[in-house]
Amino acid sequence: MKKTFASDNYSGVHPEVMEALLRANTGHAGSYGADEYTERAIAKFKTYFGNDIEVYFAYNGTGANVLGLSSLTRSFNSIICSDLAHINVDESTAPEKFLGCKLVTIPTKDGKIYPHEIENKIQRVDDQHHPQAGVISISQSTEYGTVYTIEEVKAIAAVAKKNNLYFHMDGSRIANAAVSLGKDFASFTRDAGVDVLSFGGTKNGMMFGEAVIFFNPAPAKYFKYIRKQGMQLHSKMRFISAQFEALLSNDLWKRNAGHCNNMAKLLEQELRTSGIEITQPVYANGIFAILPPAIIPALQEQNYFYIWNERTYEVRLMCSFDTTEEEIKNFGSKLRELLKKSQ
Repeated sequence: MKKTFASDNYSGVHPEVMEALLRANTGHAGSYGADEYTERAIAKFKTYFGNDIEVYFAYNGTGANVLGLSSLTRSFNSIICSDLAHINVDESTAPEKFLGCKLVTIPTKDGKIYPHEIENKIQRVDDQHHPQAGVISISQSTEYGTVYTIEEVKAIAAVAKKNNLYFHMDGSRIANAAVSLGKDFASFTRDAGVDVLSFGGTKNGMMFGEAVIFFNPAPAKYFKYIRKQGMQLHSKMRFISAQFEALLSNDLWKRNAGHCNNMAKLLEQELRTSGIEITQPVYANGIFAILPPAIIPALQEQNYFYIWNERTYEVRLMCSFDTTEEEIKNFGSKLRELLKKSQ
């Protein structure tokens, strides 16, 4: 069984990243980030975001999100986010366990949260009986594959500033969002008012590794201790750093994400021409669609994917940097074959 459309986490390592890992696997280098690879990778990030940022590498996405949020909160705070946010759905209870904070969720139909909805969740300020709103957290791109525009990010940042809240962005698929928007990273992060960004690498061709980037220097003050305490300080840091250096060189991040997004559009076309309902606009590398329940098992046998909503039979199909047109055409052909048989 192929698993091409299950998740962009299922893909392997991009050859250019693997080559970078092999080059780094030579001789000895300083540990815990005291190495030339980490120095060069941080310099790469600064070419995209500016010289006055703070960059810290973490092993995985949950660690990057939880520790980034830890620098912004105290245990009596609440974090306002979408009900579909990774910190609410896919990171188990890690945020609650390590932050001690309450997640205040906003129901969403498109993965996004909006200023008026956020304002409604900022309640009972300075009331000792109520959790105090501390952070607004959004995902870019969202768990529904949609993308916040620059104007939408700025509007949320305005709410955060007005209410003295921090603004966090989960960018596990930030490269896909940047390609979709046709904009540079800084335009919809630091320039739009984001304080802390989790910058994803694993879903875009790396073996492992995420980055926590601070645009606001204040919460970065003690982050090196928070990262160590949170068990995300990688001893052989060069093997994270070398990957990021490769990803941020020669537009590899953009080539990978551009391919993902293009494959998703091609898959969308295959589904639409087969009469399948697409539930969300396809902006990044994910497609959400309603499939007849009778054909789902046979389709999954050919190429596995997840059922997103078991009540409505909405499924999620994800494209990766190594998804091919042939795989998409074969999937479309199998889909039409099964639809015809079911009539």
